[in-house]
Amino acid sequence: MHRFIISLLAVILSTSVRAQMMEPVHFTSQLKTLQGNEAEILFTAIIDEGWHVYSTNLGDGGPVSATFNIVKMDGAEPVGKLQTRGKETKQFDKMFDMELRFFEHKATFVQKVRFTKPTYTIDCYLEYGACNDEMCMPPTQVEFKQQGKSPAAAPEKGKAEVEKKAEDEVKAEEAIVADTVAVADTVAADSSMVTVPSSPEDALWAPVIDEMKAMGAGDSLTDHSLLYILLMGFVGGLLAVLMPCIWPIIPMTVSFFLKRAKSDKKKGIRDAITYGLSIIVIYLGLGLLVTAFFGSDTLNAMSTNAVFNIFLFLLLVVFALSFFGWFEIKLPGSWTDKVDTKASETSGLLSIFLMAFTLVLVSFSCTAPIIGLLLVETTTSGNWLAPALGMFGFAFALALPFTLFALFPTWLKQAPKSGSWMTTLKVVLGFVELAFALKFLSVADLAYGWHILDREVFLSLWIVIFALLGAYLCGWLKFQEDEVGGDIRKPMPVLCIMGGLVSLAFAVYMVPGLWGAPCKAVSAFAPPMNTQDFNLNTKTVEAQFTDYEAGMAAARAQGKPVFIDFTGFGCVNCRKMEAAVWTDQRVADRLTRDYVLISLFVDDKTPLAEPLEVTDEQGNTKTLRTVGAKWSYLQSHKFGANAQPYYVILDPITARPLTGSRAYDEDIPAYLDFLNGGLERYRELTK
Repeated sequence: MHRFIISLLAVILSTSVRAQMMEPVHFTSQLKTLQGNEAEILFTAIIDEGWHVYSTNLGDGGPVSATFNIVKMDGAEPVGKLQTRGKETKQFDKMFDMELRFFEHKATFVQKVRFTKPTYTIDCYLEYGACNDEMCMPPTQVEFKQQGKSPAAAPEKGKAEVEKKAEDEVKAEEAIVADTVAVADTVAADSSMVTVPSSPEDALWAPVIDEMKAMGAGDSLTDHSLLYILLMGFVGGLLAVLMPCIWPIIPMTVSFFLKRAKSDKKKGIRDAITYGLSIIVIYLGLGLLVTAFFGSDTLNAMSTNAVFNIFLFLLLVVFALSFFGWFEIKLPGSWTDKVDTKASETSGLLSIFLMAFTLVLVSFSCTAPIIGLLLVETTTSGNWLAPALGMFGFAFALALPFTLFALFPTWLKQAPKSGSWMTTLKVVLGFVELAFALKFLSVADLAYGWHILDREVFLSLWIVIFALLGAYLCGWLKFQEDEVGGDIRKPMPVLCIMGGLVSLAFAVYMVPGLWGAPCKAVSAFAPPMNTQDFNLNTKTVEAQFTDYEAGMAAARAQGKPVFIDFTGFGCVNCRKMEAAVWTDQRVADRLTRDYVLISLFVDDKTPLAEPLEVTDEQGNTKTLRTVGAKWSYLQSHKFGANAQPYYVILDPITARPLTGSRAYDEDIPAYLDFLNGGLERYRELTK
C-alpha cells in the first residue's frame, strides 16, 4: 500500500511540475558530419542553476540514465555506444545508496553513426533524467529527426569491406579508451587486484597456440624437469644401496643365486638379472600407482595445497629424525615372514619375484625416507609422468649392483665392507631431508600469504642446518648411533672432514643473503626476494603487475610491449631464472625500462571475486575459484602450455605474440636476444 502512495505522490508531483511549465534543462540537437562516411548526433544541454542531468549507464536501482533510442534509421547505423562530453561529477547519494554521475551547467551527449546508403532517414531520441536537491523531473525525451543525402556515403560496391574496417577501428578505439580509464583506477587502487574477464573468449584471452608454434615457441621445461626427476631417482637409488639394511644383503643375495645354479652359470646369471628386473617392476609399479591414484590434475593441485605441503613437511621431518637414529621405521615383521615363506614354497620366476619383494620389505626402514623424499618431489612437480619416472630411476640404481655383481662375482671382493661410514651417510641424509622439508612449508606459506617463513627466516634455518652438518662431519657433533660399536673419540676420515668444511662454507655463503644478496645457489629453494623485509639489494626485478587485464591496459596507456611471466610460488626453476638471469644488468634494464612486466602466479590461492565458468580443451566445463586457477587456465587456453616458468611477449593492442616463448634456460645472451627480438618486432608494428 505504501508503495502505491509513493507512486501516486510522484505522479502528482510530476504533473504539478509540468503544470507550472518548468524547464530546467534546455536541449538542442544537430547532426555533425565527420571525415569519411561518419557523423555525430549531438544533444547539447544547458542546465539551470541547482539542477543536474544524469550520465549514462548508472545501473539498476538508481535514477534515470541517459540513453539513445532509435525509432527509425535507414541509410545509417549507430557506431558504438552513447558517449558524454563535459565535466562529469561523481558523488555518493544516500537516498539511492550508490555512486551517481551527473552534469551541471552544461552537458553534451554524442552518438556516432555511419552512413551506409547515398540517402538517409534518421528518427531517434535521447531520454534523460534531471533532478535538483528537492525534486526530480520524470524521464524526458529529446527528439532528433532528419533526412537527406549522405555527405560521404560509401559506394555500394565494396561497402562490406569498408564497414568491417571501420567497425574494427571503432572497437579497437573503444577498447583502448576503456582500458586506459580502467588502468588509472586500477593502478591507483591496487595493481594486484584481479578482474574477472567479461568473457574468456574476448581478444585478451583468444588462443594464439598456432601462432606460437609457427614462431618456434620452445617449451623445453618439461623435458628438463623429467630428466632431472629421472636423475634424482637414480641418485636416490644409489644412496639407498649404501644404506646399512641393503649393502650387506648384496653379497649374500648374489652368492645365493650363483650357488643355486652351480651346474649352469647361465641360469644363475639369468636368475640374478630377473631378480634385478623384479625390483624395477615393484618400484615402477609403486610410481604408476601414485600416478593412477592421484591423476595429473590432482597432482598439480596438491603441489600448492596447504594441508598437503604441511603434511609433506612433517613427513620429511619424521624421516630425518629416523635417519638421526632417534627411532626406526619398520613394517610389521609378519609381512616379511609371509612373503619369505611364500618365496621358499614356490619355484621359477614367481619365487624370484617374491624374493625381490622380500628385499623391498626388509629394506623399508632405510629406503622409506629416500623413497618418501623422491615421491614428494615428483608429486609436487605437477607432471603425471614424474612419479613413475622417478621410481624407475630409483629402482634401476637399486637393482644395478645385484645384477653387476652377479655378472662379475670377483667385483664383490673389491667392494667396501659395511661399517660406521653407513651411519655417517644416514645422518648426512637426515640433515638434507630436514633442509628439504622447509621447502614444502615455504610453498604453503607463499601460496596462502601467511608470511611465517619469509626469505630471511628460511635462510637462517638453512644456515643453522648446514652449519650443524659441517660440525657433524668434522667430528664436533655426535649422535647416539655414533656411540654404538666404536670409539666416539676416533677422528673422522679425511673425506668427511672435507665434506664438513664444504658444508660450513655453504652456511657462510648464505649469510649475506640475510641482507639481500642473491645467493643463486639456493635461489631455487628459498622464497622470492620480495618476501624479505630487510633488503639492501636494489638491483632486484619485480613485476609491475600481477593481474593480466590491468597490466595489458597499462601497456596500452604507456605504449610498451608486454612481457608475461607465468610463474608460481613453489616453482623451483622460476626462482633460478630470477636469480641467475633477471639479475643481469642488461636483462634487468630491458624488463624494467622497455616492457610492462606482468607476473602471473598459477598457484595463488586468493579467491576470485566471483567464480569463473570456463570450458577446457576437451569441452569440459569447470569453475575457476582462485586467482592461480585463472592464470593457469589463461596459460593453457591461450598459449597451449602448462609448465612454469613460461615467458611470452605480447602486443598490448591485439594481445598476440611478438616472438616465440621461452622456458627455463639460464643462457643470458639467448634471453637478451629473446627480449630484443620482441622489442624490435613491436617497434616495427607501431611505425
